[in-house]
Amino acid sequence: MVIAGEALKTNITTLGPLVLPVSEQLLFFVTLVAKKIFKMKIKPYIPDFKLAFEHFCIHAGGRGVLDKLEKNLELTEWHMEPSRMTPYRFGNTSSSSLWYELAYSEAKGRIKKGDRIWQIGFGSGFKCNSAVWRAMRAIDPAKEKNPWMDEIDEFPVRVPKVSPLVY
Repeated sequence: MVIAGEALKTNITTLGPLVLPVSEQLLFFVTLVAKKIFKMKIKPYIPDFKLAFEHFCIHAGGRGVLDKLEKNLELTEWHMEPSRMTPYRFGNTSSSSLWYELAYSEAKGRIKKGDRIWQIGFGSGFKCNSAVWRAMRAIDPAKEKNPWMDEIDEFPVRVPKVSPLVY
């Protein structure tokens, strides 16, 4: 988790200035200056990425990573639903899980024209990569081929919490 956190921090630091509103960048910069130059003992400001993206597709390789990102990025259950339902239905499909997560949002009819999607993938090494998308059109689930369509109405399901030792 520590290594994943460091990889994500580097990724966010690079991506943030490209996607975040100026107000969020300013808050981040002010707390960084206060911490580094004035040696203030304050928590670093974590920007609100919900102001930059409507949808999040987070590599569903492990519950611990999802839980940590949900908490640190202050995402809602709705934001995390595609990332939690994908391993339930398809298992850990490695990086292709990001596409199943996007397809989940499309099948639910959530993707509207202009929506922004952030795909966050983790790989060996430990790598963290992002892809940022903007929907060119609204997705009508009834008109699209989608791996979720045969049972999308059954989702979300309640996924029981398990002990880290069992998972």
